[in-house]
Amino acid sequence: MDQSLMLMLSNLLQLHNHLDPTTSLISDLTSSSSDATSPTSLLTTTSAAPLLFFTIASVLSYIASHPTSKLATKTKSLGKSTNSNSKAQPSSDEFSVAAFRALSTERIWAMESSTRDAQWRSMYGLSYPVFTTVVDKLKPYITQSQLSLPSDYAVAMVLSRLSHGFSAKTLASRYNLEPYLISKITNMITRLLATKLYPEYIKIPTLRRRVAETTQGFQEITSLPNICGAIDGTSVKLHKLPSDLINPSMYYSKDGHPSILLQVVADSKRRFWDVCVKAPGGFDDATHFRDSLLYNRLISGDIVWDKGINVRGQHVRPYIVGDWSYPLLSFCLTPFSWNRTGSPAQNAFDEGLMRARKMAEEAIGLLKGRWKILQDLNVGLNHAPQTIVACCVLHNLCQIAKEPEPEPWKEPEESGTPPRVLENEKSFYYFGESLRQALADDLYQRLSSR
Repeated sequence: MDQSLMLMLSNLLQLHNHLDPTTSLISDLTSSSSDATSPTSLLTTTSAAPLLFFTIASVLSYIASHPTSKLATKTKSLGKSTNSNSKAQPSSDEFSVAAFRALSTERIWAMESSTRDAQWRSMYGLSYPVFTTVVDKLKPYITQSQLSLPSDYAVAMVLSRLSHGFSAKTLASRYNLEPYLISKITNMITRLLATKLYPEYIKIPTLRRRVAETTQGFQEITSLPNICGAIDGTSVKLHKLPSDLINPSMYYSKDGHPSILLQVVADSKRRFWDVCVKAPGGFDDATHFRDSLLYNRLISGDIVWDKGINVRGQHVRPYIVGDWSYPLLSFCLTPFSWNRTGSPAQNAFDEGLMRARKMAEEAIGLLKGRWKILQDLNVGLNHAPQTIVACCVLHNLCQIAKEPEPEPWKEPEESGTPPRVLENEKSFYYFGESLRQALADDLYQRLSSR
């Protein structure tokens, strides 16, 4: 027992004996008497009751004034266990507007920047400065919507959902709001990110300076000239499909989960410069690519990259690279083989191309690692595309700000055969074959001469 508690009880006993010296004598008499109704017994009860009452009161007072004592700890634990047998849930007071305001305005600047940003990332997926950037850019549009909640509070709520993958029901219990309101706010914020911020943070590099920076970045990684992007696709698992969907089977991907496809084109810094979410999970990458706005702009000549170079008599303009699931075209080069069974020059080209393509693969891994809602998308199917695009915008914001990179999501290994060439693609295919071979021969010669 605690020494201070023993001392307190000893002092109480001495005090009582001093006030009532007959106590010890009466106690001895009662111990030898078997008659519970004797006058001696009645006298003992009468005399000991004040001491007992006073002792209990003192012990309780001691516990209250010594919260770190073992007895106090056990008492608190007992109180918690009697309230609920389930796992303790955070109180809604912790997520109230007042609590958020106290953190974001009163205590945030008292913290060291590293501590502040680490805490903010753990809650909302990005540091406090990046968070304020998002809020400042969205605030005018949120204000126009006449939302009854503060703009920064609403953005923080949605970011916590995107970052941790919380359902609307979970957030509703945390923030003491109705689930339908959580869904409404999520849809509004993701729509604003996907429409208002998309043109600023996700755009095709058409300016000469940006094209030069992008191709130079890839050349340092691959030794191949004029690569301006790496294309890749991934399926985003849907938590569930609507019960009234006409053809649900088209949404099931190879892994057996309902999903929709995300196609991205990334630069050498693993930032997206094009994003497309148009196909159900049952479609392949080539079909999704051919249905995208990027493909139609490239094949129609709407996008023209002027930075051309001459390689072994071939005029090579900037191009994107993809794996064997994409069609070989003059503006989209793919490997000669999927298992490195070509000539030495072809194998060298394939190795360089796959190093470039890895930038898109890693970007997707970071995207799903940072915004965990994309690992099991728990929003309505109608709002799924904008939620995915919103996460892509936030990914670019984090990459531009050089935020610490999370543990990346591991994509399953892909396999398959090259897609067939469409009639309208034949001229682009033959030109792509010539360009690819010229680049392979040029690369192999340069590598051999080193």
